[in-house]
Amino acid sequence: MKRSRYLAYITQQFRIHNVCAILGPRQVGKTTLAQSFAQSVQKILPTHSFDLENPLDVARLENPLLTLTPLMITPALIIIDEIQRRPDLFPIIRVLVDKYPLSKLLILGSASRELIKQSSETLAGRIGYIELTPFSLEDTENSTQLWLRGGFPRSYLAHSLEDSILWRTAYIRTFLERDIPALGFNAPAPQIYRFWLMLTHYHGQVVNFSDLGRSLSITDYTVRKYLDILTGTFMTRTLNPWFENISKRQVKAPKIYFRDSGILHTLMGIPSTEHLTVHPRLGALWEGFALEEIIRCYQLPPEECFFWGTQSGSELDLLIHHQGKRIGFEFKYTDAPKRTPSMHHAVTDIKLDHLYVIYPGNTSFPLSESITAQGLEAFIAKMRATNAHSALSNHYTQS
Repeated sequence: MKRSRYLAYITQQFRIHNVCAILGPRQVGKTTLAQSFAQSVQKILPTHSFDLENPLDVARLENPLLTLTPLMITPALIIIDEIQRRPDLFPIIRVLVDKYPLSKLLILGSASRELIKQSSETLAGRIGYIELTPFSLEDTENSTQLWLRGGFPRSYLAHSLEDSILWRTAYIRTFLERDIPALGFNAPAPQIYRFWLMLTHYHGQVVNFSDLGRSLSITDYTVRKYLDILTGTFMTRTLNPWFENISKRQVKAPKIYFRDSGILHTLMGIPSTEHLTVHPRLGALWEGFALEEIIRCYQLPPEECFFWGTQSGSELDLLIHHQGKRIGFEFKYTDAPKRTPSMHHAVTDIKLDHLYVIYPGNTSFPLSESITAQGLEAFIAKMRATNAHSALSNHYTQS
């Protein structure tokens, strides 16, 4: 499945930087995307690839300056996969891109925060970042299958639902037993697994660190450490609260969401659409799926996404700032969304320019002057068309 917009993102980053980092969870398609980009530029940039999980490539990069210098003297594309395994390469990369600015480096990594921390000092001003997510509604046409199986390519594209479940189960086990230790995190796999399972009960809810710690007989510090691990490896999303200068007492703790619905359903033991649609937490499950789709559609970094709530019960599922406007989103699993007092409070208290009530239907209709009910797929399609128009306009402007 060709993900053309990500190829465009890489091209855009290379217009500005000599190094582009593609970040995302394991098995999300980073290597495939890099190979696709290499094919698209092969006539002007010969490609040299290194995989730091391959012992031969590890040996080739034992002396990175000696190995990479001859490859970069003439313009070339260098791809280094699993870069988080060799943070010592970043200073070498800085020296090389400064000396040979016509060559480009495409580095791939499976950790977000840690990788950025390692590279930000040595490659400041030389590197751009792209987060490659699992498949979204922009990539697929079957929203029901995407919601149930999640967006990891091998899960979504599996020949059968049974194969998809088997793949996700194996992925979870490998993630715990291999990926977390490989990323340098010192945490027992069984305890992380119990913590991960416990988090399923908090999906879409404000997290209470003390309650989590008591349930697992661990400290608040350890709870936050484990949550940082899962967030830093793209498994969970920590949605921070927004504070407004109002007289009402506001919620200060973050909300927790699982970023891939398929992984969440596997951990919760939900095997099929039939089981999903009768699950007692159906509303929260759909809310998390829709919220992630909206964030991906707007291409927002985690620090630009918020929720808002008051102790009296008023709340807003998602708040973003886009093109100078405050836009709010409520997610309702219903066929006929209605305006509520909470929506009115959100519009007035935090001065929203507009509030969208996202639901599974296909019809768009106003609930008030500043509130619109909008089907999820229709909203994504509208945003896709808007983004495509903007990209076309920019192309002709630059031409």
